[in-house]
Amino acid sequence: MFEALQFEFMRNALFAGVLVSIACGIIGSYVVVNRTVFISGGIAHAAYGGIGLGYFLGVDPIMAAIPFSLAAALIMGLIQHRTRQHADTLIGVLWAIGMALGIIFIDLTPGYAADLMSYLFGSILAVPRSSILMMLVMNIIIILTVYFLYHPLQALSFDEEYARVLSIPVESLYLLQLGLTALTVVLTMRVVGLIMVIALLTIPPAISRQFVTKLHHMMVLSSGLGVGFTLIGLAISYHFNLTSGATIILVAGVGFLFALLYGRYVKK
Repeated sequence: MFEALQFEFMRNALFAGVLVSIACGIIGSYVVVNRTVFISGGIAHAAYGGIGLGYFLGVDPIMAAIPFSLAAALIMGLIQHRTRQHADTLIGVLWAIGMALGIIFIDLTPGYAADLMSYLFGSILAVPRSSILMMLVMNIIIILTVYFLYHPLQALSFDEEYARVLSIPVESLYLLQLGLTALTVVLTMRVVGLIMVIALLTIPPAISRQFVTKLHHMMVLSSGLGVGFTLIGLAISYHFNLTSGATIILVAGVGFLFALLYGRYVKK
C-alpha cells in the first residue's frame, strides 16, 4: 500500500477518504441518534437530480447537486416535521422523483455522460485535487456549525420537547441538520457513490453507539472508524484490483458484524 502512495491519484484518494470519514462521523452520529436514516437516503437519491441538472446545464455536476440536495433536504424535512402521517410515503415519492429527474436531464443532454457511473457507485481513485479542496471547505463548514450549535443540536437529538421548553428553534435546527446531511451526501458521492452513501454515513456511528454514550465521543470514534475502514478498503482494493467504494463499504459492514457479535457475546 505504501508504494502506491507515490501516485498522486492514491494520495488524493487517501485525503478524500479521510475528509469524507470525518464528515460522515460527525453528521452520521446525528443521523443515527435521530433515526433519520430513511430521510437521509431520500436526500442522497434525490441528489441524483442535481447531477443530471448539472450535465444538462453544462456545469460541474457536484456544484449543481449542492443546491438541489439542500432543496430536497428542506422539502423532506418540512414534510417529516409537519406531516407525521404518511411522511415516509411522501419522502419515498420525492426520492423517486429526484432520481427520475436526473435521468431525464441526462437524456436531454447531447452527447454521452462518460463518468456518470462514478456518481452512482463512486470513484475515489478519480477524485481530482479541486474536489478535495471543496471537501475541505465543506468539512470546515460542518465542523464549525456543529461546534457552535453543539448543545442545541444535542438537546434536539435526545429530547425534542425539552428543547422546545428551552425555547430552542427546533424546526430551524432540524432543517439545518438535514442541510448538513445534504452537504455530507454531496461530499461522499464521489467516494462511494449515491447508492452506498448511506452505508458510510450510518455504519461507523452505529458501531460507535455500542461503545460510547456521549455524542461528541460518538463523533470522534465514528470518524476514526471511517478513516480505518477507508484505509483498509483502499489497501484491499489496490492489492486485489477491486472497486474501491464497494470494498470500503464491505469492510465497514464486516466491522459492524464484529461489533454486533462483540456486543452480544463478549461485552455481556
